Amino acid sequence: MSTKRDYYEVLGIARGADATEVKKAYRAQAIKYHPDKNPDDPAAAEKFREAAEAYEVLKDPQKRAQYDQYGHVDAGAGGFGGGGGGYGPNGFTVDLNDALESFLRNFGMGGGGFGDMFGGGGPSARGRGRNLQLELAVSLEEAARGVRKTVKVTKQVPCRDCGGTGANAGSKPAPCQHCRGHGRVRQVRQSLLGQMVTEGICPQCQGRGQVVQDPCKSCRGSGTVRGEESLEINVPAGVSSGNYMELQGKGDAGEHGGGAGHLRVVFNVRESEMFERHGDDLLIDVPLSPVDLMLGTKVEVPTLDGKVALKIPAGTQSHKIFRMRKKGMPHVNRPGTGDQLVRVISWTPENLDKELVKRLEQVQADLAKRVPPPGRHHED
Repeated sequence: MSTKRDYYEVLGIARGADATEVKKAYRAQAIKYHPDKNPDDPAAAEKFREAAEAYEVLKDPQKRAQYDQYGHVDAGAGGFGGGGGGYGPNGFTVDLNDALESFLRNFGMGGGGFGDMFGGGGPSARGRGRNLQLELAVSLEEAARGVRKTVKVTKQVPCRDCGGTGANAGSKPAPCQHCRGHGRVRQVRQSLLGQMVTEGICPQCQGRGQVVQDPCKSCRGSGTVRGEESLEINVPAGVSSGNYMELQGKGDAGEHGGGAGHLRVVFNVRESEMFERHGDDLLIDVPLSPVDLMLGTKVEVPTLDGKVALKIPAGTQSHKIFRMRKKGMPHVNRPGTGDQLVRVISWTPENLDKELVKRLEQVQADLAKRVPPPGRHHED
């Protein structure tokens, strides 16, 4: 069971709040608990992160609808679901760097960023590597049971020769003279409204606060090189095509020791030759002879768990659908399993021998007397 607080409670809004109310509530919480305004206060930093996490879900109609229906889901190790963060053991999560990026993305750095509000300074997610996306194909049977897959990801990895600093052996990055090692620069200008202070990332060091004077020859001073990493992906049972998983820190490594980006693994469930998927229900067609439909029979129907006997009553019409409870796909975000639908199809044999044709002609004559006249007929 999740230990997270309700997202609406975190932002102090009603469940029916519109997008404007959601953003206004998040902004108020973010300003109140921002690390720049509350230095050395872990509790405030956690509330800041919590507010960003709530906002990233509630601002997105799809994530909000999923959250409203299922709440904080338990997706297991590695996480499953949304984007801009990841799903962990208690559902959607963001770390403090994600929270800071969310704040910058939504309220900006230049003219109105947190430097203006709080007087500058403070942590930020600098130099983070790019987020990557990978498509992972699985069979319907693998998606039904869950599976562990090993994948190789080609991406930027820290340079071994310089340890990711970008500086040549024996050399160290020097403090940026333009921003004096702060990574940000402030500009003060006069306007009709008075003195305006804006703050932005230092253009000289791109926010790192350091510059490489003697660059590493292997990575040309970036601190990263092209490489490959093998990853174990736990595919949750019940996934559908288009579902995805966020793996934090598994994207491109950041330059000069910056944090790594995230890796989004998008699942592609291949079509089955036997089953047709409808949400978490599975449909299978079972051909039967007209005699079987008239007299009734018992058939063995394939399911994901093996064959199951199904009784077909006498007088069953072609294309009638029978429901086998809890024989479908597991629900990915809640307990339970879908059903398997069995559609019986009348199968007409070909190339009958003369003796069988003669016997059937007698049956045909007898049945012709019982066939209803043309008109509108509805199956049960």
